[in-house]
Amino acid sequence: MNSGDWLYIWEAPEWPAWRYDLSRLAEPLSEVSRAQGLLLGRLADIGMALRGEASLAALTEDVVKTSEIEGEQLDVASVRSSIARRLGVEIGALAPVDRHVEGVVEMVLDATLKCSAEVSRERLFAWHAALFPTGFSGMSRISVANWRDDSKGPMQVVSGPIGRQKVHFEAPPARRLDLEADRFLAWLNNDSSDPPVLKAGLAHLWFVTLHPFDDGNGRIARAIGDLLLARADGSPERFYSLSAQIQRERNDYYDILERTQKGTLDVTEWLAWFLGALHRAVDNAQLTLNVVLSKARFWQRWAGAPLNERQVKLVSRLLEGFDGKLTSSKWAAIAKCSPDTALRDFGELVALGMLKKSTTGGRSTSYDLAD
Repeated sequence: MNSGDWLYIWEAPEWPAWRYDLSRLAEPLSEVSRAQGLLLGRLADIGMALRGEASLAALTEDVVKTSEIEGEQLDVASVRSSIARRLGVEIGALAPVDRHVEGVVEMVLDATLKCSAEVSRERLFAWHAALFPTGFSGMSRISVANWRDDSKGPMQVVSGPIGRQKVHFEAPPARRLDLEADRFLAWLNNDSSDPPVLKAGLAHLWFVTLHPFDDGNGRIARAIGDLLLARADGSPERFYSLSAQIQRERNDYYDILERTQKGTLDVTEWLAWFLGALHRAVDNAQLTLNVVLSKARFWQRWAGAPLNERQVKLVSRLLEGFDGKLTSSKWAAIAKCSPDTALRDFGELVALGMLKKSTTGGRSTSYDLAD
């Protein structure tokens, strides 16, 4: 039978007997392995403190971007503080963290740090409860820590204005979810003949096709993928973020998902895209590592500089890539100090040679790192 006999892959008689052409995937698999080896080789030479900083950067990006894919903007400083506290990484002053940030962080860290633990129904329910601590998604009450019941109609992925919406995908009916979830979890937790990295790609696709929750399915699918990638790497430490790469390629991601879910159970094309995105995620991690090493060299150079706590925080924000132009008035608001104190902080840093006045112009004086 071909895809003309059904609309979605879960309707195929042989569902969920995934197929793929391993010969077509052998080269991208090898390229991903080589890229991972190059990254881990660099990490092996930098010491535990910098490894912790690199892992913190990757996990922060992962938490922020997996939410951003779903249209939610999390405060980066809050996410970083939450992860640093849980990992025991020293970053100076911690930013305040709300319950929603804590929930996403809890899910991502549970998936990665406990990657070898069984993925049970109860564990998935705990992740879902962490994502929706109030029992609401936006203004809508949802069923939390339980499968959806389709009481408001079938689970559909749609776009467009009300009345002219396009249905991109419809998930299996709720009455099938107990059976479907049991089958998925049995495959997930047991050894299979699939190469470990491909298993991560299959699990991501399989879970997002089931769409078993009222909301949060994409984030949980990506967490499951991260868990299996950690198993494939043989380490719970994370140094790259696939979620961040998916966010960069979000339109392509949704396009390939829709084509795959309306195609056949031969998912070679999806796995090829998954491997390509993973390769690019690992390559981007090299750039993140460059930033971590540059920051370390910067602080080594200025180890003896007489800086107060606000100035350390100020320079750290610039090293991490401040969004926009940093002026004394902005800094006064961020540091919760007077404008005169903020201006004095900048003046002392300029006198030391750590900062310089920006040459980009504008109505207010802004500052850049001198080095």
